[in-house]
Amino acid sequence: MAFNVKDLSSLLNLAMKVGSNEFLQLVEDSIRLLAGESGKVGNLQINGRLVSIPPVGEAIVVGDIHGDIESLSQILKNSGFMEKAHKGEDTFMVFLGDYGDRGPYSPEVYSVVLKLKVLFPENVVLMRGNHEGPNDILAHPHDLPFHLQRKFGRDQSDIYVKLRELFNHLYNAVLIEERYVLLHGGVPSKASSIDDIAYAHTKHPWESHLEEILWSDPEEGITGTYPSPRGAGRLFGGDVTNKLLTMLNVKALIRGHEPSAEGLKINHGGKILTIFSRKGPPYYNDYGAYLQLSLSETVENVEQIKQYIHKL
Repeated sequence: MAFNVKDLSSLLNLAMKVGSNEFLQLVEDSIRLLAGESGKVGNLQINGRLVSIPPVGEAIVVGDIHGDIESLSQILKNSGFMEKAHKGEDTFMVFLGDYGDRGPYSPEVYSVVLKLKVLFPENVVLMRGNHEGPNDILAHPHDLPFHLQRKFGRDQSDIYVKLRELFNHLYNAVLIEERYVLLHGGVPSKASSIDDIAYAHTKHPWESHLEEILWSDPEEGITGTYPSPRGAGRLFGGDVTNKLLTMLNVKALIRGHEPSAEGLKINHGGKILTIFSRKGPPYYNDYGAYLQLSLSETVENVEQIKQYIHKL
């Protein structure tokens, strides 16, 4: 799968044509890469499954993709990420999880995202969504195996097993010092230290941290948490959000997980920004969105960064 790393169209074309052996090798390469990330990785600092990014340069934050290759390609084109990363600029692409399911081009999305990670390991951060969750809280319907079958035929079983292994190496959260915490779903309401987030995967299922990170949603007008209609995670109030932000010494939470007609949503008095990048069926949102964020700027409220939201 060699190609000119400047050429986005080549990357997309190869994803559309990728065969079983190439795809399986890409997943295996990504697993080795992620498994070996610890301590200092370029400008990133890795602690367990928590990534700390310095407040320098920019971050392109991508919400749920769910097999929407068109939106992903538009984000890559409009943001200029590949060109900037190739030049060594301080640019990071952070995916909030939920790469597959719900969309027929799920294998192609994984191919693009994983190839970006292999090409630019110090610039690309792959977070875990609820559609990459553990077996006991896996999202339903889970149609990724059917999309793999369409793409790879009888080889889909081996590929799916290897993707499930990959999911265990994706990141729980991203921290941008004194500014933001990024999670897929919501606040781990019982977390008492940063290690409860960094090592949430090792505490599952005995503690609820990982489930809430992957599945929970903010709710207005409540205090504490309530059972979620999703069947996993919790609905959480503004007091829970404020507790986490104080513990981590940041100002706002950026997350995905929740479809919105406009591709974005603000909760808890401007303390939470939701970004959802997939558009169209089955969610039928009018827009997808992504965030191209200046990391050096200090903020008190996510209303201040709305100017960096780009709709698709």
